[in-house]
Amino acid sequence: MIRARITGTGSALPEKVLTNFDLEKMVDTTDEWIVARTGIRERRIAVEGEYTSTFASAAALRALEMAGVAASDIDLIVVGTLTPDFPFPSTACIVQQSIGASKAVCFDLSAACSGFVYALATAEKFILAGGVKKALVIGAEVLSRIIDWTDRNTCLLFGDGAGAVVLEAVEGENGILSCHMHSDGNYWDILYQKGCGSRHPATQQNLDDRLVYLTMHGNEVFKYAVRAMAEVAQEALAANSMTAEQIALFIPHQANQRIVDSVGKRLALKGDQVYVNLDRYGNTSAASIPIALDEAMRAGRVKEGDIVLLDAFGGGLTWGAALLRW
Repeated sequence: MIRARITGTGSALPEKVLTNFDLEKMVDTTDEWIVARTGIRERRIAVEGEYTSTFASAAALRALEMAGVAASDIDLIVVGTLTPDFPFPSTACIVQQSIGASKAVCFDLSAACSGFVYALATAEKFILAGGVKKALVIGAEVLSRIIDWTDRNTCLLFGDGAGAVVLEAVEGENGILSCHMHSDGNYWDILYQKGCGSRHPATQQNLDDRLVYLTMHGNEVFKYAVRAMAEVAQEALAANSMTAEQIALFIPHQANQRIVDSVGKRLALKGDQVYVNLDRYGNTSAASIPIALDEAMRAGRVKEGDIVLLDAFGGGLTWGAALLRW
């Protein structure tokens, strides 16, 4: 049996740290208020000269090093992002140039915070179809460039960074067991960026109207996220005749501690089954799961044979899960 197996992980984050105490000087908020409502204490922010491809490339190189794979052997690069370097070409092509993956087919995938899970599922299908042997799957964001730093409803939540995995075709039982993806475009307008597309191009008026910035209706997002993430996690377990007790590590999208806690409760997970790092990085959208996965790997939280469940929710609306035997 051929499966797509993660053989290396990597992550990269800006050095600049923005704490809740820093935000107290920028908007009407307090550290206590932010921690109580989100669980976030600090986040990483890109500085001038750092872009989505900067962190994507660095994370990719670290994943390749762990896997023992040369960039020149990569057949496919998929980058999940909502903050690409440019509308086109794809950030994946910029990464290809940066790391020297000369033979790879490259494209970006837009599924907001579900971008990494969607990209992982896409690369898996290429591998199972037989056309790809080795792939790089990356989630990368520089959300600070589309955040209104005067809007306390959003500026408290987001951070920058990237995570990457090497995915290889292998024989045996270890690897991705199944991926599950869903979308509901009826609710696209509860989490979106209105400006800079074909509807609202980058005119001076649209810039003055601040349409370039991310808009989120937090209460609505919370309601849908908890239900969708719990349901797709249960779907993945059921598809593989498994129970939540068999999960060695659950890595949810790192959006909000209350969302993570609510999903964990619905799945009846114990605290040591759930990996959380959002207190240090905030919501890094498509980058959050691969950053957490890399941290967990390097901390020894994942060993061969473990069952790992990845679970994401994002604008679109989009949501998805991937169940793996490590």
